[in-house]
Amino acid sequence: MMVIDGKKTATEIRARLRGRTAALEEKYGKKVGLAVVLIGDDPASQVYVRNKVRGCEEAGIRSFAHYLPPDTTQAQAEELVRSLASDDAVHGILVQLPLPKHLDAERILACIPSSKDVDGFSAENIGKLALGEEGIVACTPLGVMELLRRYSVELRGKRAVVVGRSNIVGRPMALLFVNADATVTVCHSRTENLAEECARADILVAAVGKPNFITADMVKDGAVVVDVGINRVDGKLVGDVDFSSVSQKASLITPVPGGVGPMTIAMLLTNVVTCAERAMK
Repeated sequence: MMVIDGKKTATEIRARLRGRTAALEEKYGKKVGLAVVLIGDDPASQVYVRNKVRGCEEAGIRSFAHYLPPDTTQAQAEELVRSLASDDAVHGILVQLPLPKHLDAERILACIPSSKDVDGFSAENIGKLALGEEGIVACTPLGVMELLRRYSVELRGKRAVVVGRSNIVGRPMALLFVNADATVTVCHSRTENLAEECARADILVAAVGKPNFITADMVKDGAVVVDVGINRVDGKLVGDVDFSSVSQKASLITPVPGGVGPMTIAMLLTNVVTCAERAMK
């Protein structure tokens, strides 16, 4: 069994991004820019935004952080995002979720043009992914693919099982596997014989948001197991996979923390630079 080091891989990606941002600034005289919008005072969201701003600094990306109060109106939020959409200094826009309950997140996100949609959530970018065309891909699934590539995991013809069907992880993850010529099964809360489906997987991705949900009896010997879950139990971070038991059967496995988590921000920064390269060219 080998543990996949997402933290090390993310560090290497950020270092490579510094070269790409420096090259763009030298050629076009512009810095790469990411606008981050945080509405409200959710503590977890504040931590996420700080980490993203810090990541921008490390990658040579200029960050524009916009902090709005919890009582921000729908019109005010949409106006800000539309102004960022027309700002040539901004190459990517990220609206930190969740938003205060009185706001319509879909309408606000719809104000982000697909060319600056660094989260890869827009209908256009998801549509391009479904069609196998070049677009911006959701950060967490893209990070999973990068880890699998770096650890030389063969996908073509292999059976990939994704547990979870969210628009942020499960669905784009399944599409990426399809585009990589894997045979894909998506499991969810209505799946019958879930353990049996999981046990058939050569590559198993868990993204259900339930601590230690995937146990050793659900994993085939030698399978590659990717744990996307981040859950807090008794003050500690744990994944959706019972690491201690599953690691005895898996050939490769991601830990929590230190696996997929660091890759999400690294791929967000990658998407920002990709958007900037396309805009400047």
